[in-house]
Amino acid sequence: MYPEKSVWETRRGMSSGLKRLGRRAAPIVFPCLTAACTGVLDPQGPVGAAEKLILLNSLGIMLAVVIPTILATLGVAWWFRASNSRALYMPDWEYSGRIELVVWAIPAMVVILLGGIGWVGSHDLDPQKPLSTNAKPIEIQVVSLDWKWLFIYPGQGIASVNRLVLPAGVPVHFYLTSATVMNSFFVPELGSQIYTMPGMTTQLNLQADKPGSYFGLSAQFSGDGFSGMHFSYDAVSQSQFEEWITNARSQGPILDAAGYNKLAQKSADVAPYTYHDVTEGLFATILRLSAPAMGMEASSDATVPASAETVR
Repeated sequence: MYPEKSVWETRRGMSSGLKRLGRRAAPIVFPCLTAACTGVLDPQGPVGAAEKLILLNSLGIMLAVVIPTILATLGVAWWFRASNSRALYMPDWEYSGRIELVVWAIPAMVVILLGGIGWVGSHDLDPQKPLSTNAKPIEIQVVSLDWKWLFIYPGQGIASVNRLVLPAGVPVHFYLTSATVMNSFFVPELGSQIYTMPGMTTQLNLQADKPGSYFGLSAQFSGDGFSGMHFSYDAVSQSQFEEWITNARSQGPILDAAGYNKLAQKSADVAPYTYHDVTEGLFATILRLSAPAMGMEASSDATVPASAETVR
């Protein structure tokens, strides 16, 4: 028979297990807390501002019920205390239509108001819906990889890894897919987290109102390198954006089939860099090749053949 563990050994083992759990959870919990405090509640674009307004409206509606309920609970407990001789004791009381009306009307109004906010917000903030602006949006093709982000600028003919540089005050239309597992694209200060899935395209419209560097992250756990799968969204002036495009076109490798196959290999904590040229139709080819066969999961080992025909 094995000797029984002492209480000390048991507690030490539990403590070690909790420490390991904390170390593994920290890369997930801390970015989420940071995103909530400094991102979602500090919007820097029209989408994020609209989402914050929905949160505040919903909070106000719920507090209109929660606060009176808490006060009423405390008031009832104080009034019907044992030492209060003025409190009436009515053991034969059974029903009050007025109380029933209040009890059911208030939650019904809350549901109606919250449902109305959700209904209007879900249509106004539809990710595919273009933003209300006269400026022409910039198109960006996004591919989530293990464990990095690929951003293709089809209109400019360049690409970047783990960094977005875009002009402030200009809407951006994203086309997103995944070359591996399902992932999630999220810039908390700009709003609208959206999923990327292999073999599918999702769309998202965002805009940064003023220059700044905004933290972007993956909001969907995707494996060992997940904690380092983040990027920067740098909103700059129009002249700085054009200068960055010019510099990107003059340096860096080319993103062709061979370059993409090398990039698609698993790697974590990748420093941002750019490609000076991109094979036409590469995004469509990635989308087609990452589509799983019926009943099969998408493979992270899928490669783009050098002779693969690309489509726009």
